[in-house]
Amino acid sequence: MPFTALGLAPALTQSAAELGFTAPTPIQQAAIPAALNGSDILATAQTGSGKTAAYSLPILQALMGDTPQSGRRRVRGLVLVPTRELAAQVGEVVRALAQHLSPRPKVAVAFGGVSINPQMMALRGGADVIIATPGRLLDLVDHNALRLSDVAHLVLDEADRLLDLGFAEELARILALLPTQRQNLFFSATFPPAVQTLADTLLNKPVRIDVPATPVDNAVIQQQAFLVDSTRRTQLLRQLIKDNSWERVLVFVATQYAAERLATKLHQGDMYATSFHGGLAQGARQQVLQEFKEERWDVVVTTDLAARGIDIEQLPVVVNYDLPRSAVDYVHRIGRTGRAGASGLAVSFVSPATQAHWHLIEKRQGMNLPLEVLPGFEPLETPPPATSSPNGNGGVKGKRPSKKDKLRVAAGVTK
Repeated sequence: MPFTALGLAPALTQSAAELGFTAPTPIQQAAIPAALNGSDILATAQTGSGKTAAYSLPILQALMGDTPQSGRRRVRGLVLVPTRELAAQVGEVVRALAQHLSPRPKVAVAFGGVSINPQMMALRGGADVIIATPGRLLDLVDHNALRLSDVAHLVLDEADRLLDLGFAEELARILALLPTQRQNLFFSATFPPAVQTLADTLLNKPVRIDVPATPVDNAVIQQQAFLVDSTRRTQLLRQLIKDNSWERVLVFVATQYAAERLATKLHQGDMYATSFHGGLAQGARQQVLQEFKEERWDVVVTTDLAARGIDIEQLPVVVNYDLPRSAVDYVHRIGRTGRAGASGLAVSFVSPATQAHWHLIEKRQGMNLPLEVLPGFEPLETPPPATSSPNGNGGVKGKRPSKKDKLRVAAGVTK
């Protein structure tokens, strides 16, 4: 099905074509007609599925013909995102899709970590669409830089992360500022209870769209797993980069401290390596990303901050130095490579201590990768004693007993 069959205006289909959207993805094919019809949407879609265009195109079409009142634009479309990088990326896509509209809507992007003054200046005269992180949006409201009383289309992009990162209180404040009558579009990779509760409260007879996280296409992303002692992962990483002449590598670790430590070790070993994580100032994060896209860094060591909402074209290799906590995070991490039909390589380091966790990720991803051992890196560590878990989940995120569950067990109380 071509984009022209979705009911979009020619100016929008032209912009989509110029961005390389030749045919709608499953989420776009399902969501765009429903959104154009004015329905609320509750959509499950993983990162890289094309959801930004799925909600942006209908909103832009709905805004066609809107004219500023008294010389000031009203915020009609509001997109809330969890991270600064995702806000900037969504803003680029929305502006590109709107380029052929006449009059062209004004799109503003707002996020914390940088001075608020330039963002306030950019909002002089109002805006038609704003993409923002919740905290900075409220800052702008408190500074009387914008009003949300005219919002007709609300998008929660990556709703699970918005709530996971502790934005619930800020979301409640924002929702109280919005008009009751509006279209709500919720997009999330997963729907934990908090997201489902919010959706049940806000959505009006939503169209439910489920685009399951499909197993990674091995024809696009080649996957490898190496069994290695945890103390020798840095040496193995250096060896693989050297032996395979990898030119750009995105390496995932568990913590900000680990990112700094590993990047320093690699840099001391004559590699152009740097870190990227939430502890850096926004200007530093933007600079690292831009320089990595320009191939000025060989290795960027990052936390799960970079697992979603960051698009680096032609990124050849992703390495899980530390395994992700969940199978969903595994998909998001390795999805940074093999984008837009390009091939990529995803490598995971598995130590004897994390072998059981790796097998759970394999099971939930429906894959079976042989654990390779690079000559000279034969593991000497022994796995820890097996421990029984009431859920048999091995500590995978999202499947653990809650604190209340543990208290009930300790007290001998069953649900």
